[in-house]
Amino acid sequence: MTFPMYDASVPTFTRALGHLAGILQKAADHAVAKNIDPAILLESRLYPDMFPLVKQVQRTTDIAKSGVARLAQTQPPSFEDNETTFPQLIERVRATSAYLETLKPEQFQGAAERVVTWQIGERTKSMQGLLHLQQFVLPNFYFHETTAYAILRHNGVKLGKRDFLGGF
Repeated sequence: MTFPMYDASVPTFTRALGHLAGILQKAADHAVAKNIDPAILLESRLYPDMFPLVKQVQRTTDIAKSGVARLAQTQPPSFEDNETTFPQLIERVRATSAYLETLKPEQFQGAAERVVTWQIGERTKSMQGLLHLQQFVLPNFYFHETTAYAILRHNGVKLGKRDFLGGF
C-alpha cells in the first residue's frame, strides 16, 4: 500500500491555512478594537533574532506551496513578499490555499518514493518524497504557523487552541 501523499499534504495545509487566515483576521480586528497600529503587530517577533509576524506568515505559505509543488512535480506560484497589511497577508494565505486546491491526487502518484530536490539558500537538498513531507515540509510549516500564532497571542490577541486547530 502506498502512502497517500495528497491526503497527507493538500487537505492538511488548506485546513491549517484557513485557520491561519482566521487568526490574522482576529489580529486585524484586535488592532482596530484596541486602537493599535497594525504595523506594530505585523512587525512583532518573539525574540530579536527571529522573523517578525509578516515573515512567519510568508514562510508558512511558501513552505506549503513549494513543498507540495515538489511532490506533485508542478511549479508553485511566486509571491513577492511585499505584504504590509493584514488584508494583504490574509489574501496571500487564501491565494496559497487556492493554488493547493488546484492540485489533484493523481499528480501525487509515486511521490512518496520519488526523490525531490530543492534549494535552501545556496545548498541543494534531496530527499525521498515521504521523508521530505514528514521531516521537512510539515515540521517547517507548523513551526512558522505556530510562531505566527504565538507572536499574536503574546501581543494580546485573544486566541485559543480552537483558533489554531479548528473545530472537530
